[in-house]
Amino acid sequence: MLCSAAGEKSALLWSMRSYTLIRKLEGHQSSVVSCDFSPDSALLVTASYDACVIMWDPYTGEQLRTLRHVPLYSVLDSSSEIHTSSLRSVCFSPEGLYLATVADDRLLRIWALELRSPVAFAPMTNGLCCMYFPHGGFIATGTRDGHVQFWTAPRVLSSLKHLCRKALRTFLTTYQVLALPIPRKLKEFLTYRTF
Repeated sequence: MLCSAAGEKSALLWSMRSYTLIRKLEGHQSSVVSCDFSPDSALLVTASYDACVIMWDPYTGEQLRTLRHVPLYSVLDSSSEIHTSSLRSVCFSPEGLYLATVADDRLLRIWALELRSPVAFAPMTNGLCCMYFPHGGFIATGTRDGHVQFWTAPRVLSSLKHLCRKALRTFLTTYQVLALPIPRKLKEFLTYRTF
């Protein structure tokens, strides 16, 4: 699959086998500007000017979670405009347990996958994009004025449980997991329904 975000209120999922549209992911209230698949391809995140990140199951089109950007301090922006938290970029960490987001409120946020609030912040100005180092531990951010900044990111040792899920989801779709003769709780875990 390939996901495209073209500045509309939805993201489009495309088949790379048939080069056709699979589905339109609708749920944002403003333009979708960034998207990223988890390392095991079981999740997709989209970021929008509506200050929300939506986590999707790309196989079913189901919204699994919404992360809302709320201003950390009203002191950060004295003009206090409505779009101060407009998102610019979102990306998954290499192990798939964290997300990084860049917003117009001058903050880089790092989110733990299972939590609904950020676990770390870094101040930045004119943020435009972010990307994790492929082996983890660092995030690069790009700014509108052409600068690149590097930040340390939480390093985590993935649990055996998560490593097993990641290994299975690398080659099994959501539908294939749901068809397995295993307990419902295990299916929920493998399909990221138990955050």
